[in-house]
Amino acid sequence: MSSLAAQQRRTLYPEIEPYASGMLDVGDGHSLYWERCGTPGAKPAVFLHGGPGGGISDNHRRQFNPDKYDLLLFDQRGAGKSTPHANLDANTTWDLVADIERLREMCGVDKWLVFGGSWGSTLSLAYAQTHPERVTELVLRGIFLFDQTELDWLYKYGASEIYPDGWDDFLAPVPQDERGDLVGAYRELLTSDDFDTRLTAAKAWSRWEGMTVTLLPDEAMMEEFTEDQHAIAVARIENHYMLHKGWLEEGQLLRGAQKLRGIPGVIVQGRHDSCTPPRAAWELKRVWPEVELNIIPDGGHLYSEPGVLDGLIRATDKLAG
Repeated sequence: MSSLAAQQRRTLYPEIEPYASGMLDVGDGHSLYWERCGTPGAKPAVFLHGGPGGGISDNHRRQFNPDKYDLLLFDQRGAGKSTPHANLDANTTWDLVADIERLREMCGVDKWLVFGGSWGSTLSLAYAQTHPERVTELVLRGIFLFDQTELDWLYKYGASEIYPDGWDDFLAPVPQDERGDLVGAYRELLTSDDFDTRLTAAKAWSRWEGMTVTLLPDEAMMEEFTEDQHAIAVARIENHYMLHKGWLEEGQLLRGAQKLRGIPGVIVQGRHDSCTPPRAAWELKRVWPEVELNIIPDGGHLYSEPGVLDGLIRATDKLAG
């Protein structure tokens, strides 16, 4: 484990536009928006966004040296520009793993670097453990393994002790007698026939997550998190995944880490990450000794925080070849 705090910090590469983009029909009524950035034929990489339901942004492209990478980014099922928006049908971890393979075949590459943060780290691990022969390296941020302790931290007791004000707001849409199972109660609200009920619940769910992802308050980020369409996609899809525990067995991603042996990797983990605390990253390092774990002393959860961003860009630069 090493600290990056004392080094001069790196930041995003210059703004860049995709050199290609489109929609890919993946079946089950879903069509995925994708884009490719950087240099055609350079080192292949795929970016897996968080949430689930978060979608990609222009700044996600900028965590890679465009001269050295041929980067694919895409909106996962129901997220961003993918259609149908916020749809929960045929939307599981394993559907997304299959989608990544479809996209790899579309790109015509044999294997690629896989980059994912938060939920994207979960999906990266699930994909790499299913198709280790397709992964050259892994760059992960804010490890989330979908174990019960992590779900309880966010939706029962843990983060609630750090953000009691935000916790009260998160509880507010849920009747008192239904607060024993907040994920289940929110499922009812987020799938209600009444639009106002769905929107109120979506904003409350997304606002709660927004409170936990930065070390210091970030008004612009919170506005983005609670924008109507973004909040609906994130809240509905995220809740759907939380309710089903990511379609993963307890401890599955730690047990499956033996399949990662021999694959180089870097984990960038904020010390003060209140969304996905460092314990999961530490446990993953124990069973995957090849991975380099960088715990950022002044980092929270979000990729754009200075120390976390520095660690991610150092990782992609290091692995650019």
